[in-house]
Amino acid sequence: MENLLEEILGCRICQDHLPLGVNPVLSAHKSSKIILIGQAPGLKVHQSGIPWDDMSGKRLRQWLNVSDETFYNPKNIALIPMGFCYPGKGKTGDLPPRKECAEAWHKQLLSKMQEAELVLLVGQYAQKYYLQENAKKTLTETVANYESYLPKYFPLPHPSPRNRFWLSKNPWFEKEVIPVLQQEISRLL
Repeated sequence: MENLLEEILGCRICQDHLPLGVNPVLSAHKSSKIILIGQAPGLKVHQSGIPWDDMSGKRLRQWLNVSDETFYNPKNIALIPMGFCYPGKGKTGDLPPRKECAEAWHKQLLSKMQEAELVLLVGQYAQKYYLQENAKKTLTETVANYESYLPKYFPLPHPSPRNRFWLSKNPWFEKEVIPVLQQEISRLL
């Protein structure tokens, strides 16, 4: 696993497409119990080099009901984005994650984490990639049907502050889904 992580940290596959250059951000261990697959680092995470080191990460840790110490221990939770580097700014937010990362590295990474029992799919990019034809038409439908993906996958919306409208429009998520999520996380940790 250490050699693979070093290889990923040295990856330059899509450097010509990254406005701020390469800076792969991830965290994983062969003993990770949970694998969290997100989108791509935002600007703040690109600058700090720490996965989920922003307001989205703060909300995500609240959803999971875990401390920073627990969250950032890779033996507990592997933090793997669909795109390892900051993709740049788009018209309404960050650009989508680069596709090269998942294609080049995800299978290798996941094969090394044999003890993982749950994969959290945060956001539509991770859900479409991993659930493929089993993903529903919308992220909302996929998240609402989270039970059908258990025990392997648990789909979640992105915890970005930009999603506050989605959260206010879908109060069932925090009332019904978050307690089940927290129970699963607690059981595994």
